[in-house]
Amino acid sequence: MKFVNLGRSGLKVSRIALGCMSFSLEARDWRIDESASFSIIRQALESGINFFDTADMYGEGESEMVLGRAIKRYAKRDEVVLATKVYYPVRPDVNGRGLSRKAIFASIDASLQRFGCDFVDLYQIHRWDSNTPIDETLEALHDVIRAGKVRYIGASSMFAWQFCKALYLADIRGWTRFISVQPHYNLLNREEEREMLPLCRAEGIGVIPYSPLARGRLARPWAAPSSSDRVRHDRTAEMLYTSTMDADRRVVDALGRVAVGKGVDMAQVALASTLMQSGIVAPIVGAAKAKHLSDAIAAVDLQLDDSDCAELESDYVPHPFSFNQELPGSEQDR
Repeated sequence: MKFVNLGRSGLKVSRIALGCMSFSLEARDWRIDESASFSIIRQALESGINFFDTADMYGEGESEMVLGRAIKRYAKRDEVVLATKVYYPVRPDVNGRGLSRKAIFASIDASLQRFGCDFVDLYQIHRWDSNTPIDETLEALHDVIRAGKVRYIGASSMFAWQFCKALYLADIRGWTRFISVQPHYNLLNREEEREMLPLCRAEGIGVIPYSPLARGRLARPWAAPSSSDRVRHDRTAEMLYTSTMDADRRVVDALGRVAVGKGVDMAQVALASTLMQSGIVAPIVGAAKAKHLSDAIAAVDLQLDDSDCAELESDYVPHPFSFNQELPGSEQDR
């Protein structure tokens, strides 16, 4: 496994991050149970992956619980980089969500309790909270760092102007700066190349994209049916990848041709192309089977030439705005 610094920080992370959204205490819908989750986490650790990403709302907190238990069993806490996120509802009351000072302080304590540890390495805001002033959010994040509960802070999907504003405010107020951003980015949705990725390169922000395989659409031929339980339950994917289906099919077909030429699986080529993008540190790969993870690890060493990249990118068309900015249950949604 290869390791790089996350942005301008001194924090070193593996070039693949294991996404833990599918981990749960018991199997249901598309989530796997604790035993199967432990197997994937152990495989990741044995393969050299040290970077694990989850969120407080995944499985209503069960993902954090499973990840914390697995790390205690298979690793030393200081040898892994533990990342989680805050924003989405975790309690039914009006303050059990969002990025207010109250929500952040309660959420970090609850996450630490579920993990069974004293600190989180990377604490990320899951979305932009338009109901809370960003300076309140940034000061609260700075204070949880000063309290020793968090080592670094990061962000996720938002507009580039919002992220730029947050960086500017942190700088002028002397607060802790974001070191990373987690956008939606893959061969089927490259919209972040317009503004977010150039901003991150200019500001030294590490980019750790989610859905690098477009929820499995870049891991199989277009016409091949999926055996994944998640695909059958994933309504978000239907929203993200239906408006440009003809163009997306051509991209997937090109991906298949390049994969055949390289003699490797499509997932490896898709991940390798993302890893080659300047500023990308570690794609976050969800894995429910051992092969999912082995393909991701193999992609780190896969080399693509200019002609491969040109073929993969030539049929891309612009995609519509594709992340849910507003908080579920907020006044804006009613």
